[in-house]
Amino acid sequence: MPVVINGFELTDEMLEAELPHHQETANPVQMATQELVFRRLLLDKADELGIEGDSEQARIDAVLAKEIHIPTADTETCKRYFEQHASFFTAGAIAEASHILFQVTPNLDLPSLRAKAQEVLQLVKDAPDQFAELAKTFSNCPSGAVGGQLGQLSKGQTVPEFETALFTMKPGSISDKLIETRFGLHIIQLHRRDDGKPIPFEQVENKIHDYLEQQSYARGLHQYLQRLVAAADISGIELQGAEAGSPLVQ
Repeated sequence: MPVVINGFELTDEMLEAELPHHQETANPVQMATQELVFRRLLLDKADELGIEGDSEQARIDAVLAKEIHIPTADTETCKRYFEQHASFFTAGAIAEASHILFQVTPNLDLPSLRAKAQEVLQLVKDAPDQFAELAKTFSNCPSGAVGGQLGQLSKGQTVPEFETALFTMKPGSISDKLIETRFGLHIIQLHRRDDGKPIPFEQVENKIHDYLEQQSYARGLHQYLQRLVAAADISGIELQGAEAGSPLVQ
């Protein structure tokens, strides 16, 4: 079934050209198609606003610059974020941990994978001393061969969801729930942790400022796309990005 956006039909050639940009996602075809849909909606908006440009990307950028407005993250806002997340602004923080990974791959039956992961999590909770053996049996990570051992991990070395769990768990404990990241579902065992020393606010203010503005922009873009999708005539695809993501505009 062809994908049609406000009377414009996506071609196989367009999809083939877009696919290479989405090979790292769980469903490259779905994500590539969604990207093309979002871009077409933005180009239609450029037509409506009378925005011209040297390229499609230039026109899209101009639409976004005109339509999306975000508040500036001032020093007070940055400081409030810093104080609320003080544990993340440290130097020399390290954690030593092991994990069991249930990898999410394309076309996988996610409910079945989650059920299996929950079953293994319960086994680990019932017999923590069997963690290494269970990792060897069930983990999809190469670390499974050595009982799930990841060695010493410093902040910034793992994805945010995994890091948050590491640096909030108590040493000697096992995660009380499955930790979800883009790699899959994890069961974590924290062996020990050194929380390091606090970093002064002045050293991280600019990074916090940039992060908050990026987050604010992402929310604004997400909301704007929702409005475009709601007002458009789209057939041939069930859009996930309108609810759970944004296009990869450059």
